[in-house]
Amino acid sequence: MKIALAQLNYHVGNFESNTAKIIEAIKKAKGMGAELVVFAELCVCGYPPRDFLEFAEFIEHCDDSAKQIAAACQDVACIIGLPTVNPGKEGKDLHNSALFIENGEVKAKVIKALLPTYDVFDEYRYFEPGTSFKCIEFKGHKIALTVCEDLWNIKDNPLYVSSPMDILINENPELMINIAASPFSYQHDEERIKVLGDNCRDYKLPMLYVNMVGSQTEIIFDGGSLAFSETGELLDEMEYFKEDLRVYEFSEGKLQGLTPKQHDPQNDIEQIHGALVLGIRDYFQKSGFSKAVLGLSGGIDSALVCALACEALGPENVTGVLMPSKFSTGHSVDDALKLVENLGCKHHIVAIKEAADAFDGMLKPIFKDMPFSVAEENIQARCRAIVVMALSNKFGYILLNTSNKSECAVGYGTLYGDMAGAIAVLGDVYKTQVFSLCHYLNRNGEVIPENTISKPPSAELRPDQKDSDSLPDYDTLDKILYQHIEMRKSSREIISQGFDEALVKKVLKMLNVAEFKRYQTPPILRVSPKAFGMGRRMPIVGKYLT
Repeated sequence: MKIALAQLNYHVGNFESNTAKIIEAIKKAKGMGAELVVFAELCVCGYPPRDFLEFAEFIEHCDDSAKQIAAACQDVACIIGLPTVNPGKEGKDLHNSALFIENGEVKAKVIKALLPTYDVFDEYRYFEPGTSFKCIEFKGHKIALTVCEDLWNIKDNPLYVSSPMDILINENPELMINIAASPFSYQHDEERIKVLGDNCRDYKLPMLYVNMVGSQTEIIFDGGSLAFSETGELLDEMEYFKEDLRVYEFSEGKLQGLTPKQHDPQNDIEQIHGALVLGIRDYFQKSGFSKAVLGLSGGIDSALVCALACEALGPENVTGVLMPSKFSTGHSVDDALKLVENLGCKHHIVAIKEAADAFDGMLKPIFKDMPFSVAEENIQARCRAIVVMALSNKFGYILLNTSNKSECAVGYGTLYGDMAGAIAVLGDVYKTQVFSLCHYLNRNGEVIPENTISKPPSAELRPDQKDSDSLPDYDTLDKILYQHIEMRKSSREIISQGFDEALVKKVLKMLNVAEFKRYQTPPILRVSPKAFGMGRRMPIVGKYLT
């Protein structure tokens, strides 16, 4: 039996495109000799559909698409994922289902049982879990088909929940097939391989695992679909951050023609780079836009975002705007112009001194002789936002936000100023990772100007300003933030690791106080295990006990 895994990039709610991709992949796989073609979880509608699922018309489109796919499935079988109506009177109205289709007919439906409700997941909001499980049969083989659930099956975890496989194994299946929508984080590929390999060892069965690829607003799917032996050895892994289609031969209880291999992971920075480029490209393509605009300060964050945008969209579609103030240094403009030269993107220079001075003059009767403060600093940042948003409105550009995770965490940014934008490219990338990404981009020659990387970071909103005037050094700051945000460590636990007690409490207070700002930021491309946004839900006015 020949089984194809189709790792495709879907678009939430774009039924015409998703259906056409699925049908095209079926035809291509059939031409490659495949008898069964397997697609990802909720491939028909895209993942995550969220509250689209509350509209009857959306579910009707899913059903219509499934019928079109079934009609195209002649002399071949397929497995697709989609929401289906719960015919029972109890529970939620929908199931997260996998349909097994053969020769134009739905032969079986498998309902997802273990519905995730953590981090970015909220499936129990919409779906009723499955409660009965049965293997599917094809070409004389019994197949244990599950929907993403095998990633839950970590038996050495004290929170282990029984998997549908614990029931399906009693039917003596020969092969496990798992369809998934497993989001990317730079730590997840190795964890995923370990958990799935453990399943194969536990149940003594080979497995084919298909994941989707592509970005849906802030959530990025990395692909990396997998094949395992019955002893849990990795046999094959498909492309990361790209669509892919491969055919596997299964007979005599084994996946044939494959030898065990070692997972050779990219390092974290390489993975983050691939994810961010994909995230930018998909955000624009799936939103129907092609051109980006951003402010270029001569600093490292905006330089990195500009370089990533040029890679994702093409330099001809990226416009950088240099907006020097009376506090900007000459090298800031020079560094930004050097970046533009290196990348080949478009640029404009719009000085904001006159605009900022005008606001200062307008407010002088109210401010009187009060000293220069953050109010005047933020006026400059908001003047810049007005400029780039004007270009966005006039020319149909999409504004890219350039704030990094370290700044977002401690509130080092101006609401309605440098925190504006349609998508935050670096909002889940710590400042220390920003430096590493720039060095990575420069691995074959200068892309990011060296002076941009080496000079002390500064917002340049007052004379001789440096980030270090307000923040701890980024190496220390990022370590404290990582322990609290990603690792969920308390102040007491972080202090016990050797960090200064006063500094830890200061950083966590800054993090807590800045929550109101993060509620008003654009969506953030998620690359870590715990990003700001829908995966981290903190009260705005809560007082964190340190």
